[in-house]
Amino acid sequence: MDVQRTRRRVLTDLGLGGLASFAGPSLLRGAGLRRKKLPVAAVITQYFKYSHADVLVGKILNGWRQAGGPGPDLELVSMYVDQFSEKDLSRDLAKKHGFRIVKTIDEAVTLGTNRVSVAGVLSVGEHGDYPYTPETKQHKYPRRRFFDEIVAAMRRCGQFVPVFNDKHLGYRWRDAKHMVDTARRFRIPLMAGSSLPVTWRYPAKELPIGSRIQQALVVGHSASESYLFHALEALQCVVERRHGGETGVSAVTALRGEEIWAAEKRGDWSRSLLKAALRTLDAPTEKLEERIKHPDTVFFLVEYRDGLKAMGAMFPSAIGPMPPKFSCQLAVACRVRQQTEPFACWMKTPGIPFPHFAELLQGIQHMVHTREPAYPVERTLLTTGILDRLMHSMHPRRGERLPSPELAIRYEAARWRFANRKKTSESG
Repeated sequence: MDVQRTRRRVLTDLGLGGLASFAGPSLLRGAGLRRKKLPVAAVITQYFKYSHADVLVGKILNGWRQAGGPGPDLELVSMYVDQFSEKDLSRDLAKKHGFRIVKTIDEAVTLGTNRVSVAGVLSVGEHGDYPYTPETKQHKYPRRRFFDEIVAAMRRCGQFVPVFNDKHLGYRWRDAKHMVDTARRFRIPLMAGSSLPVTWRYPAKELPIGSRIQQALVVGHSASESYLFHALEALQCVVERRHGGETGVSAVTALRGEEIWAAEKRGDWSRSLLKAALRTLDAPTEKLEERIKHPDTVFFLVEYRDGLKAMGAMFPSAIGPMPPKFSCQLAVACRVRQQTEPFACWMKTPGIPFPHFAELLQGIQHMVHTREPAYPVERTLLTTGILDRLMHSMHPRRGERLPSPELAIRYEAARWRFANRKKTSESG
C-alpha cells in the first residue's frame, strides 16, 4: 500500500479544493432528489456546542454543514432535554427554529395528543452529569430509560415509528438485550451505534463479503469506555463481512503488560498486522516494546465463535496515534487467506463540522422514510455486549478471560455504504 499517496489524498480532501469530499451526503449523492420532510422528535441528555445532540440534530436544523444550505429530509418538531447545562443551546434554538421543548418524553413523541405525531425519534444519551458504575467505570447514561419511555408513548397510542439510539445501546448487556427484544416484539425499526462504520476510509476500500479472514486487529488511542466502543464498531463493520457471516463472540479478555507479549507468543496477534494498521495512520511503528509497556496501554482479545481472533491495541494518546481535536484515530487491519498483503485502512473522523455525523444521519433518514434500518441493530447489540464484558475484564477482574455465551448473535453483514466508497449500494 502506498501510504504517502493515501496521506496526500486526505490532505486534498481537507484542503480548499476538496471541500466537497466532506460536504455532506446531500451535496454528493442525489442532491436534487428531495422528498417531503418528515417530522421527528429528539430525546437527549444535553445540548451544547459540539455535543452529540448538536452534531446530529444540528444538521436537521441547519443543513449538513450546519451553516445553512441543503440538509436531510427531516424536520425537528419536538425535543426533550434531560439536563439543561450552563452551556445549553436548546432553548435558543427552539425559539429560532420553532420546535417545541417539552417536559416529558411522551409529549416529545405525541405533542400532547393521543397519537404518535412524529415519523421517527432520535435518542441521544451522550454527555451530561450521570454517575459511573463504581467497579467497572461504565457511564450510566439513561439510554434504556429514554427507549422505554419512547416505547411507552407509542404503546399508549398503538402506533410505532423508527427509533435511532446514538452510540452503544446501554452501559450493561441486559439493557441492550431488553431494548432489541422490545423493538422486535413491537416491530419497531431500530438503529444504533457509532459513526465509525460510515466515516471516510483511507484507502477507500472494503473486504468483499465472504472474505476468509484469518486474523484481525484494531488500533486506537484510548481505553476509555467511549473510545473502546468506537474501536469495536470499527472492527466489527469489517470482520462481519467474513466467510460464513457473523455468528457471535465466545470470550473477551483485557490484556496489559506481560499478558500482551504472552498473547503474541500464542499467536493471538502479530506485529505485522499492528504495523500495517499504524502505517495507515502515519503513526510510528518503532519502539513498540516501550509503548506496550506503558501502564495505560490496554490490549483486548475478542474470540469469535467461528474461531476468528481479533485484537484491539489501545495506546494512550501521549504515545499512540494522536487524534485531531474532537476526533477519533482508529485503523483496522486483517490477514486474509490467499492475500500476500494485509487489508488495512484508516477510519478518518474529520473535525468541525463533523461530516461523519452527516453520514450517520443519512442512514437515520433512510430508516425514517422507509422503515428499513440502514444496517442491522444486531451489530451494535454485539459490540455493546463485547464492551460490557471488556469493561468487566479490565477493571474488577483485571485481565480475566470472560466467556460470553450470551453473545451468540448472528446477522448478515451490512451493505450500507461508507462515506467515500466508490460504488454505493444504496443512495438513501
